[in-house]
Amino acid sequence: MSLRHKAREFALQMLFQWEIGRQDPRRIEEGFWRMARAEKTTRALANQLFESTVAGAAELDALVAAHAKNWRLERMAVIDRAILRLAACELRSGKTPPKVVLDEAVELAKTFSSQEAASFVNGVLDAVLKSLPKK
Repeated sequence: MSLRHKAREFALQMLFQWEIGRQDPRRIEEGFWRMARAEKTTRALANQLFESTVAGAAELDALVAAHAKNWRLERMAVIDRAILRLAACELRSGKTPPKVVLDEAVELAKTFSSQEAASFVNGVLDAVLKSLPKK
């Protein structure tokens, strides 16, 4: 498993915690890293992904909601919403190839949610990607 994939998993787990309790992101990171073990670079990437997703949560939610046909954000499973936010944040940043972002999001959905969620996540993110300006 790549370090970047592991960082995404850690970021997703922190996003899930944040979604449930809406605690300060720094507090979540501190508590999370007391329990989880990771290389320094993996930890740094996970924190960066988590922090940028939380910071842009309102905009990311609007972006996802606009492309999730017949689904309101509050009706989505918490983990699916977190996966969509994380991937939408990465897509917007343009630092990672879109195909990689979509593949990683689908894998996260298969691991942490369900096969049906993987298809849902893929469809929503494909629509999000098509709506973003080309870089």
